Amino acid sequence: MKRFLPALCLMFGFFAHAQDDLLNELDSTQVQDTYAAAAFKGLQVVTLQTTKMPAAKEWYVVVSHRFGTVKNGFDTFFGLDNATTKLGAIYGVTNWLSASVSRHTMLKMYEGSLKYRLARQSAAFPFEVAGYSTLDINTFLEKEAYPKIEFSDRLTYVQQLIVSRKFSDALSLELVPSFIHRNLRDAVNEKENQFSVGAGGRIKLTKRMSLNLEYAYNVDKPDYYKNPLSVGLDIETGGHIFQMVFSNSQAMTESGYLTNAAGDWSKGDFFFGFNLYRVF
Repeated sequence: MKRFLPALCLMFGFFAHAQDDLLNELDSTQVQDTYAAAAFKGLQVVTLQTTKMPAAKEWYVVVSHRFGTVKNGFDTFFGLDNATTKLGAIYGVTNWLSASVSRHTMLKMYEGSLKYRLARQSAAFPFEVAGYSTLDINTFLEKEAYPKIEFSDRLTYVQQLIVSRKFSDALSLELVPSFIHRNLRDAVNEKENQFSVGAGGRIKLTKRMSLNLEYAYNVDKPDYYKNPLSVGLDIETGGHIFQMVFSNSQAMTESGYLTNAAGDWSKGDFFFGFNLYRVF
């Protein structure tokens, strides 16, 4: 099973400039008149991926932060003392395929991903469809503490299908079913295989701002964790998109975000952060 899943992830992956207005540069995936324009301006709703694809030979640099929980107030300066960071890069291999790598300070995680377009929204087809395949490598587990650990034990796989629809210039929605597999897990709080169904949306407020919302329901999740609920605000400024984030999940990997949300919104236990994308 451990050897089969990486191959399955890759199989799904491979089968499946400037403008006068800088906002158009951010949405530089060019479309024919028969296709709907991008449903989302950003590559993420908040943390969930969108169906937006980089253009061929286009680079994105990603810097993301999630601070600690705000519930401890000034004791941790509303979470700023406990920040986690993600640094990554995304490359448009073609107009329908992109590849990305990132490094996360939480669990010293490395993440590699493929996103691939499967269908376009048009007059003949009502949805935009993409696949997203992710491999996580947990380097936090040290050999000294876990002498029998093998490299394969560090791996987690995520397979997602992303289905979106642009209803108007102001409103876009998407549905994201996910399958998560861990080769090594906490027998008490984690399961080897988990399923999640996420949904997200974007409401355009002004020419340069939108309000984003996403939620994911985990099937048969451990009682300790919550279902992730996140709110974001997209701000488009020049050649980049800045996303303010409020979430009950601090992790930024797909697997961690979906299955390890520990915050409780009803108790003021949530995390503030941001995503910053710069396109080249």
